[in-house]
Amino acid sequence: MLTFLMSRFSLPVLLAFVLNLAFCMAGRGAEITGLRAVSPGQVELTFTSETGVLYDILGSEDLRTFSILTRVTGSGELTQVVVPAPLGQLERRFFRVRTPELPPTPDWFSSYGGSGEESHGHYILACEDGGVLQVGETGFLPNSRILAIKVDQLGNLEWRQEYSNRSTGASGHGTYNLGNSVLEVDDGYWIAGAINRNSAAIKVNKGTGEAEFVRTHSNGGYDAYEHMVETDGGLVAVGYTNAEDRENTFFAEGRGYLAFLDSEGNKTGGRSLRDDLAQAYRIAKHEQALIVSGLVWNEDDNLDFGLLKMNADGSRVWGRLFGGRRDDHCFGMDLGADGSIFLTGHTLSGTINWQTYTMKLNQDGILQWERKRGNPRGFDPRYIHDEAWGVRATPDGGCILTAGTGDEYGNYSETIGLDVSDQWEVYVIKYGPDGVLEWEATYQAEEGDWAGEDLALTRDGGVIIAVDSAQFGFLKLPSF
Repeated sequence: MLTFLMSRFSLPVLLAFVLNLAFCMAGRGAEITGLRAVSPGQVELTFTSETGVLYDILGSEDLRTFSILTRVTGSGELTQVVVPAPLGQLERRFFRVRTPELPPTPDWFSSYGGSGEESHGHYILACEDGGVLQVGETGFLPNSRILAIKVDQLGNLEWRQEYSNRSTGASGHGTYNLGNSVLEVDDGYWIAGAINRNSAAIKVNKGTGEAEFVRTHSNGGYDAYEHMVETDGGLVAVGYTNAEDRENTFFAEGRGYLAFLDSEGNKTGGRSLRDDLAQAYRIAKHEQALIVSGLVWNEDDNLDFGLLKMNADGSRVWGRLFGGRRDDHCFGMDLGADGSIFLTGHTLSGTINWQTYTMKLNQDGILQWERKRGNPRGFDPRYIHDEAWGVRATPDGGCILTAGTGDEYGNYSETIGLDVSDQWEVYVIKYGPDGVLEWEATYQAEEGDWAGEDLALTRDGGVIIAVDSAQFGFLKLPSF
């Protein structure tokens, strides 16, 4: 092996591989026993293993921060796997093998608030620099302000900013300022929401969070943008107009809406989606098409999951409805690498009380599987709400979602072990590619309530969860 390496690479590269044999770390029951270059950009690792056990292969350039490269199943006493090792990084490339702990135990938690009495986050983004950005509001409607908080990969505060009607140059903060989601582009972040009752797109500086552009659009009545996606021509935003329930930050009982914006947030066109969606909540891009999800009224005057496929120009391709005879609230959507569509939310259809409701669809919007799940702590299901808000497709073809679980009934309180029904907890569910439950877990505060509002996958194979704790909570889980 040494002769092969020396004939192919420089002496520093060879020494790096020798050092790897000394510095590589292993998880339970796994030890790296060999490294072999198989091509200029790939390395073969050999490690001790057990048949059928999952192993994560992680890489690092500094022995401090490791990112997941792949996950494999042990194939006997020794398992071999080929992983990328770009030539320009070989001199400082180190590897680690570990068995994932399921359900995962949190790496860390941190929380931060704004100027208001309480702060509530709605969306979380794993940023390209390894940090995390969460957006929502501080204060209560109608006198709320948009709040954005950026932390580093360990949860340390990097910056915190608030936005309101003053961000447009007005003298007052205005009312109904909503922070609904955030999108990263090459030169900044775009926050989607509302300022002073009008839909808003706010471009902010990556390093400081200071607003660079603030664009407001009066699309009709009380209106807001919920989410946006970057396109070749700029941005496409979705949301609602003509809100009837103005005190609700989740479903405002309006009319779905889609807007086209240029790269500086100026509106160049728009169209109503009211025939398909009462509220457009998420948008994603697949090839040249746009996939939009949200909520729609059904013939029984209850809400269903709504899904819409559109061409790049906003013309309709197809629409789909999913749900039962009672309310089904769709809030989370993500696309898999193959174009599969994952939706999540919560339902009263066919359940005793609110339960999480998750489904996988193919590219054509055809249902592959659906799952309802809740009450993970085993209380009386008549009193437990399980409310899911965010979902992410996972590399294995499955998905992971987050929710809150607890009761809101003054006439009921139950204790099982250390769990109390009226203390809300973060609820996380992992489904495999065929809808099989792989694991579920709840995470609780030492005191007070927690609820999962959104989540994002992190570069180390883990997940970061936006926790509503009356502040912006950041809960980091390791690879799973």
